[in-house]
Amino acid sequence: MRPAPERRREILDTAAEVFAAQGYDATTVRRIADAAGLLAGSLYYHFDSKESMLDEILASFLRELWGRYDAVLAAGLDPRQTIEALVTESFREIDRHRAAVAIFQKESRHLQELPRFGYLADAQHRFEEAWLGTLERGVAAGVFRADLDVRLTYRFVRDTVWVAASWYRPGGQHSPEEIARQYLSMVLEGIAFITRT
Repeated sequence: MRPAPERRREILDTAAEVFAAQGYDATTVRRIADAAGLLAGSLYYHFDSKESMLDEILASFLRELWGRYDAVLAAGLDPRQTIEALVTESFREIDRHRAAVAIFQKESRHLQELPRFGYLADAQHRFEEAWLGTLERGVAAGVFRADLDVRLTYRFVRDTVWVAASWYRPGGQHSPEEIARQYLSMVLEGIAFITRT
């Protein structure tokens, strides 16, 4: 018999896949239990509600993501290096938490209306501050183009990175680092300052 913490993790991983595929509102505890190979009543031994499961899925994903983002932001990198590192960490998180990222992308606006998920609005604000601040710093330093609309660029980068959760599959042809390199090679040619002679 698997230890309780390991079984709990397996249930959460299964629940994340079901939430990502069906949506939070359309997912029932019975559906999660079926996918996890449990009776619905047995699921309540581990979690008191589907809301608790979703809360743990999203909170643990965001804790890990911000641990990595904070390390990047504290590293004293220049703006271009910071953008490169943030993008790379984002793709790594998609590799580790693809279903959680998909849920966050699809559900966070709706979930923020529920008291338990108020922290999702805080997370969105922190994302905006980190990315916008880096882009603004890059424009001021002459690393990125002076005519760059930083807010529009932030939205483009944010959405095009995180939407990868809808198609990326761990163990596929490309590693998260390779996808990040390809992505950055395309994006940075559009925002990096190029000296013309």
